Amino acid sequence: MSVFDFHCHSLFSDGALTPNALIALAAERGVQQLAITDHDTTLAYTRQLADQAGAAKITLISGCELSCVWQRRGIHIVGLNMDIAHPVFVRAMVEQAKARDRRAEKIIQALQRLGFSVSQEQIQAVAGQSVVGRPHFAEYLVRTKQMPSIAAAFKRALAAGRPGDIKADWPTMESAVGWINEAGGVAVVAHPFKYKMTLTKLRCLLGDFVELGGQGIEVVTGHQQANHTQTLNDLARRFDLAASAGSDFHRPGQPWAELGRASALPERCVPIWKLWSA
Repeated sequence: MSVFDFHCHSLFSDGALTPNALIALAAERGVQQLAITDHDTTLAYTRQLADQAGAAKITLISGCELSCVWQRRGIHIVGLNMDIAHPVFVRAMVEQAKARDRRAEKIIQALQRLGFSVSQEQIQAVAGQSVVGRPHFAEYLVRTKQMPSIAAAFKRALAAGRPGDIKADWPTMESAVGWINEAGGVAVVAHPFKYKMTLTKLRCLLGDFVELGGQGIEVVTGHQQANHTQTLNDLARRFDLAASAGSDFHRPGQPWAELGRASALPERCVPIWKLWSA
């Protein structure tokens, strides 16, 4: 069985490493198939990165983690093995970037109302080429000594329920799955247990997902409890979904999400790569 990781992040979203450093780390850990699934962007994918992956004998699978909404809940759908140059997907990335920009402006306004000094230009300088997210705001507040730590910045202003926890106007799950399918990819429900749904609600989500053309579910995300893996494997079988797995790696030093170290897929599942290697 191939060693694989179909969910990880580079500094083009909220990860700490460059795409090249991710490939180097994946090679060091014996990963044979890798997808970089940055939030709402595919900027990590370049010809040079593909060459580096090839030299390391890593099959680089195109990937992206799309933010969307289902029944007014924020959901993440991972797209795998799609044509990221497909016109529909290119337009989707533009729309997602616009949604993030609108969200960033609303976060800035919320922080200013709390008395913080912050502007769009200052936050983008912190983010660089990355899509702007709440961690960039926290980093900026620490850099400018307006908050003593990242944790304090989230606790005061950015964590769930705080003024800076702004919900973007994300597209529907139908749109996200449609974009992936039109570009010839495989849509996967990311980290199902992170949404804190009841099993009844999760089954409802998966039923709608399958009707929209979704084909996969993350049965394993990082190091997770064995009973969670078994439950998700049962759901994959019930809804005839292929099983994906990934670390959800963001940065070194997080043992629950180390690149190439996700728990093994259980037996009697259809591995996601079978959908593009058949």
